[in-house]
Amino acid sequence: MGSLQGSRRGDFESEEWKIRCDLAAAYRLISHFGIDDLTSTHLSARLSGKVHRFLLNPYGMMFDEVTASSLVVVDPEGHAIEKDEESKINNAGFTIHSAVHMSRDDAHCVVHTHTLAGMAVAAQEQGLLPLNQKSMAFYGGTAYHDFEGVALDLSERERLVHDLAHKDVMILKHHGLLTVGRTIAKAFLNMYQLEMSCRLQIAATQGGQKITLPSKNIAAHTAAQIGDNGYNKSPRTWAALKRRLDRISPEYAT
Repeated sequence: MGSLQGSRRGDFESEEWKIRCDLAAAYRLISHFGIDDLTSTHLSARLSGKVHRFLLNPYGMMFDEVTASSLVVVDPEGHAIEKDEESKINNAGFTIHSAVHMSRDDAHCVVHTHTLAGMAVAAQEQGLLPLNQKSMAFYGGTAYHDFEGVALDLSERERLVHDLAHKDVMILKHHGLLTVGRTIAKAFLNMYQLEMSCRLQIAATQGGQKITLPSKNIAAHTAAQIGDNGYNKSPRTWAALKRRLDRISPEYAT
């Protein structure tokens, strides 16, 4: 698997290959920034076409091993379309992703993580606090979903979709974080900013000092400012991140 199998560039149309390269880049970046959890969690992307198909990482591959060629095409239930040893996936891991992809036309990419900071905030009663302009970006736009056990039951999808509604970021209580995006770049950058917001919250609350919060008006105003100008609206950030990968981990695009 991974870079050991070599590039399969010639097996895919140009549009699918671009999606594969961007998703592989997102996997590598999740690892680069320490947001991965061994072989657990997933990033998924929808492929174009009338039949619903999605790209997912093969089971047992570390995020810094994922390449464009190694990504597996799965159906809405998370079953690999190609039936071979290298296409084995964690079916249970796709429960959350399939729910979002199938209910939101704009959810072309779904990112799910289990980070220390994300899981810590997911265990806090107050949820994500507007402590800084990074976290204020999500003010009024963060969804929450109650923990129902390991995501093995497909019936949970309906409740998860209901809780997410139209929002692009979600805290899965007692579990972790989830973000979506119309593009892979937006879903990744949403997750990066959400993760940094959670790290900030844990750092600010563990020192024993009283923390202060901005007024609701200021938090809402800041969210609107960032929404208009956007951490995630400029393609330049994503292009810069891919240039970094081209320097340190170019095999992602093989």
